Amino acid sequence: MEPPGPVGRGPLAGLRGSGTLPGLVLGVLCLAYATGAAAGWGSHQLAVFMGDFGLAAAALASALSCLVYGCTVGGHARPAWLLFGLSSLTVAFGNGTWGWYEVVVRIQQPQDSLAQYAFLLFAPLSITGVLVLAQHPRSAAGWLCLLLDGWLIAGSLFTLSWSLALGRIAAGEHGSPLGLALNLAYPVLDILLVSLVVGLRFGGRDGNRAAVHTAMLALAVTVTCDALFTSPELHSNYHSGELLDAGWFAGSLLLAWAPWSSRWRRPLREHPSAGGLPRRRVATTFSALTPYAAAAVCTAGILYNAVGGRELDRVVAAAACTVGLALILRQGVMLLDNLSLAQELAHKEAHFRSLVQGSSDVIMIAGANGVLSYVSPAALGVYGRDPEELVGGNLLDLVHPEDVDRVLAEVRRYLARVRLAAHRTPGTVEPSARVECRIGSGVGEWLHVESTVSRHRDGLLLNSRDVTERVMLQAQLQHNAFHDPLTDLPNRALFTQRLRGALGTRGQQGGTGAGIAVLFLDLDGFKAVNDSAGHQVGDELLVQAARRLQGAVRCGDTVARFGGDEFAALVCGPLGKLQVQELADRLRVALSEPYWIGGVELGVAASIGIAFGTPERGPAADPRAAADELMRNADLAMYRAKSEGKGRVVLYAPAMRADLERRTELEERLRVAVREGGFTLLHQPVVDLASGAVTGIEAQARWRSAGGLLLTPAEFLRSAEHGDAATRFSRWLVHEAVTAAADRRDLCGRGRGAPVPVPVAVRLSVERLCSPGLYETVAAALRDSGLPAGELVIEVARMGPDPLADELGRRLAALRGLGVSTWLAGYGVGGGSLAAFARLPLDGLKLDRTLVQGLGESTLSRTLAGHAVRLGRDLGMATAAEGVDLPRQVAVLQELGCRLAQGSAFAPPLDEARLRRALARRGYPLPKPLGALSARRTQLAADTRTSGRPDGPGGRGAAHHGASDLPEHQAVSGPATGPHGETVIPPA
Repeated sequence: MEPPGPVGRGPLAGLRGSGTLPGLVLGVLCLAYATGAAAGWGSHQLAVFMGDFGLAAAALASALSCLVYGCTVGGHARPAWLLFGLSSLTVAFGNGTWGWYEVVVRIQQPQDSLAQYAFLLFAPLSITGVLVLAQHPRSAAGWLCLLLDGWLIAGSLFTLSWSLALGRIAAGEHGSPLGLALNLAYPVLDILLVSLVVGLRFGGRDGNRAAVHTAMLALAVTVTCDALFTSPELHSNYHSGELLDAGWFAGSLLLAWAPWSSRWRRPLREHPSAGGLPRRRVATTFSALTPYAAAAVCTAGILYNAVGGRELDRVVAAAACTVGLALILRQGVMLLDNLSLAQELAHKEAHFRSLVQGSSDVIMIAGANGVLSYVSPAALGVYGRDPEELVGGNLLDLVHPEDVDRVLAEVRRYLARVRLAAHRTPGTVEPSARVECRIGSGVGEWLHVESTVSRHRDGLLLNSRDVTERVMLQAQLQHNAFHDPLTDLPNRALFTQRLRGALGTRGQQGGTGAGIAVLFLDLDGFKAVNDSAGHQVGDELLVQAARRLQGAVRCGDTVARFGGDEFAALVCGPLGKLQVQELADRLRVALSEPYWIGGVELGVAASIGIAFGTPERGPAADPRAAADELMRNADLAMYRAKSEGKGRVVLYAPAMRADLERRTELEERLRVAVREGGFTLLHQPVVDLASGAVTGIEAQARWRSAGGLLLTPAEFLRSAEHGDAATRFSRWLVHEAVTAAADRRDLCGRGRGAPVPVPVAVRLSVERLCSPGLYETVAAALRDSGLPAGELVIEVARMGPDPLADELGRRLAALRGLGVSTWLAGYGVGGGSLAAFARLPLDGLKLDRTLVQGLGESTLSRTLAGHAVRLGRDLGMATAAEGVDLPRQVAVLQELGCRLAQGSAFAPPLDEARLRRALARRGYPLPKPLGALSARRTQLAADTRTSGRPDGPGGRGAAHHGASDLPEHQAVSGPATGPHGETVIPPA
């Protein structure tokens, strides 16, 4: 319910808001004055008082009203209201002067009193105000018509007035010319004022138009009373307070109310199309009939003289002739104007007809019953139908049966909106509506048509255009947004939407997600196909794989491509886990069959992960969250399948999620440790097996726990092999190792017990060496610390895949260009071929601890280690071994000719203080030789002296060990383990 307006409550609220109350008050005042005048006011004195001062009060009220309104508002109408106020002021002055003589002085008014001149000024001031309000013609023909119309009215009224009264007044005045002029001036000016009021046109908005029309009515009433007063019969018998004064009283009150009438006017309720055209037609008809009505008045004046048996007065004859001549001229101008308007109308009609007929849109007019009354010629080109055949038919017969109800509902909604808008905001432009539907064409096809609907009289106007191409393009764009462009399979967005829909449907039905399974598939070996055969062949392989997947699943299942070589399948229905596994095996087998592309056989495998909807998912579960979790689980299972050897099917288990969360936690701990300094460095000496001298050290990272213990972070460092945290850790390791080596070098030569500078080794994985920025990190560390490049050794932690061999070779060559030595650590394990190994620019190789551990007992281990040492020596590389923990292993390595070793047989990883003491001692005692090994040691010492590649502290023969192999390092004394499998190393 709308709140009440500010006009108040009660029975008068509606009258006050609609303007009825002021009109009612005005009518009551006029009626009361007329009643009093008709009754003679009860006494002669009261009649004279009301006839003089009553009229003066009414005129004064009119003057004040118009003057106040003119001073408070602006616009072009302001001078007019000021002039109306001045004219009313002269009337008030005249009536007041008249009352002074009759009521106060009680004498007859003089013939040439000031009242006469005051009344005479009323007409010129009013005429000027009317001219200000009038609309001015815009052309010479308009001005000519205005002058002719004005003379027609004025001449006709003058003829009639002369015949009735003015002639006798002029004939009876034989005195002064001034008296004759005054007697004739009143009616002549009144005639001119009436002519202007009748002949001129007044414009403005609704409120302004109401004020102007009220003012014109007031002037007309006043002039009519002046004309009656001019007649000899009334003039001779007039005395103040008669009924004639009621007319002047009403005219003054009307003029007083006129400027404020717009504020009491109720807004129009009807639409301009309904209310505007009739008013314009009435005004045009009145303007067109005005000249003929004036001629009729002139004829009436002549007939009055003829019927009365009077002679034809020369003034009447002259005025009648001029009126007739003006009428003839006016008629000629109207004929010419009508011809011009007819030509203009024909031109505009032809113009709009050409626009309608030449428009590509179909324009139709339908009645209230839906029958078409007009169809533009464009229907032949758009619909393929003859417009003449469509006229007379029903519009709904053209609409597709499935769209009829929707079209009717849209039209009803539009009409209701139009009625509501017309009720709330009258006078505004009617809204339109857009309706889309399918319309049958002449060839039997259904066209998508968009129509703009608007009202037309009692029916509807439809402007329709064919949007079939747009609809098809939108459908194609919609399809492309939810389908893979290469395989035309659903993409991730559509797959997720269908999965959420399936989970939501089962939740609404009270079931669970147990009957829903998601399969993630990844093609193993697809990158090799892409790299070897090219991307075009890879795309064709993906297309064939998509077809195989579609052929292997059931009809209601969804197969999608997520991008690259990743696919997914959504299986819904009453299938158990065993059946889904069988389906996954069929998919794996189908994808693993050979592909023939371009006459070449290609092969890939498939790793598949399966995740099932959990039974606890019920109606209250969120389908969005459930779908995301199900897809993450399937993804985890797929990556587990790839990590377990590829080409297999793995079901998701909750332990996979726990492993992922643990790895995520470890990676976060690694980032925090690098950022907050949670790591520290230990160094393990590298010993010459011939002399026992320390020829190098290896920097190894340790994690400083909250309790102050140094932990070997087994899983912690394995998580450091990938991601941004691994890159940060590698940079930290290089920077700290180089800085510590530079600090030790500065202590060299400071007296007895100072450490001897030896090369420091830093072990990095292949991925970290090939990552961007590693070369810059090494160069910056050497430059900032001042450490000679020859005292830094970069070790490759095992061989990587062959595709990385070329890039690794370039990175190692760049490091050697700085003067840094390069070694291969962990030889004997890992991937990589001997051909790739031979291409790498290396200074030495280090045997992995797995080859060293069985040297004392296993002949096979001794044979493999011997071949490895011999290979390094044949390639001109220095050799070393890591994980040497037992004296027996030292002896065997001496026998095999290995030059360097590191391990617990000499020293564990040392902190900085212990390391400096070990470097100050310059060596470790070697174990005693066992039997025949003594001769081998003598030969080893001789080879050391004669070797072309020196193994001293300043050469490139230092062997090294890095953090990547720390998870496999086991202390000899049975170490304790930390919360993540870390080996506890007591601080020094």
